[in-house]
Amino acid sequence: MSLASTAANLVSLAESSEHGGNHESLSPYLTGFGALGALLLMLWITTRFNRDR
Repeated sequence: MSLASTAANLVSLAESSEHGGNHESLSPYLTGFGALGALLLMLWITTRFNRDR
């Protein structure tokens, strides 16, 4: 399989998608707030274990 045929296959695959790849049940706000909450939780845990300062 050459690079040109691989690129052509990827272009045809990208053109055939109808709705951009987003799943209907995924809310961007829920995903964003979930990621923010997870990062804040990891920050809080890190600061609790780093008490030697």
